[in-house]
Amino acid sequence: MLAGFGVLAGCSAPSPGVRQAADWKSPDFKEPSAKEEEAPPVSTTSAPALTVPAAPTLTERAADLVISNQFTETWVPVRRWCKATGMAEPSWLVSLSRPTFELRSTNGNFVFRPGVQVAEWDGVEVHLGFGPQLIDRQPYLHHLDLTKTVIPLLSGARLHCTGSPPVVVLDPGHGGQDAGAGSALSRCWEKQFTLDWALRLQHLLATNGWQVYLTRTDDREMPLSNRVAFAEERKADLFVSLHFNSAGENLEQAGLETYCLTPEGMPSALTRGYGDDPGRSFPNNAFDAQNLQLAFRVHRNLLAVNGHVDRGVRRARFLGVLRNQQRPAILIEGGYLSNKREARLISEPAYRQKLAEAVARGLLE
Repeated sequence: MLAGFGVLAGCSAPSPGVRQAADWKSPDFKEPSAKEEEAPPVSTTSAPALTVPAAPTLTERAADLVISNQFTETWVPVRRWCKATGMAEPSWLVSLSRPTFELRSTNGNFVFRPGVQVAEWDGVEVHLGFGPQLIDRQPYLHHLDLTKTVIPLLSGARLHCTGSPPVVVLDPGHGGQDAGAGSALSRCWEKQFTLDWALRLQHLLATNGWQVYLTRTDDREMPLSNRVAFAEERKADLFVSLHFNSAGENLEQAGLETYCLTPEGMPSALTRGYGDDPGRSFPNNAFDAQNLQLAFRVHRNLLAVNGHVDRGVRRARFLGVLRNQQRPAILIEGGYLSNKREARLISEPAYRQKLAEAVARGLLE
């Protein structure tokens, strides 16, 4: 057992005055002012970015054609786009009760349905910005979904760290008076489980030669802006925030979610009641493609642990811990503490070890 894992021993209730879920998941979360959002990071040194090697010629042409004069439409006819890029035309899966189309590539298959914003990439849910359309029995995709979702997934590009060894910052959600979600089965809190998960993951990555930093290594509260500055100061290649979910009184909600920042121009899959201006852009939007690729690699590995209870790879714009990251960054919700079955699993050290191993596999791919 790694040093520091005794944090869960006893799992007593937090001291009086503790706040639950005071970060982005809470009704108490406040949008930072424009002045706060534009404040420069603590360190002005540019962080080493992850770079994606040149994609296959077909994929480069696919991206170019979406933004070229040949495809100026907001809604792009998929068959014509495939023909122009040399891809096989989408298959109509006639065995299903509603119109369903599949784009096939050597890197995976993308399945989508007209009018439905939830698509699938190799069987894993991905939330689109816009529901595809069916016009004259022909499928159309929004050009932003093509450039920001479909093409990054079809490219199959690997993420490569410029630093050696790679540097990753793990962010155990919550801490101190900010306890996060409470377990439905015990007097344990999200902040305890996320720290234990992060410590286990740190050990696995360090064993594989990575340089790993944790935004907190004990039970202390840390503002979201400080977590961003922490990654900047350490010139991180990657940022991974670890959380567990809660659905309040909905005791049936279950499953895994992995988040990255919403690309400019697209609506978010989740707003939590906060304003969602598609026209806004944040520093982390420079890594839209890498964010999505990283999210899928990690999410797919996590699903193998929880029995494929999949709530998808999603995008949200109000995640303060992601918006100003100048590196690929994701936020993982490792299950619902409000669901008794998942709370029981999360409470088990062996299960948290499996979650750590799954994230490590995704990062090491």
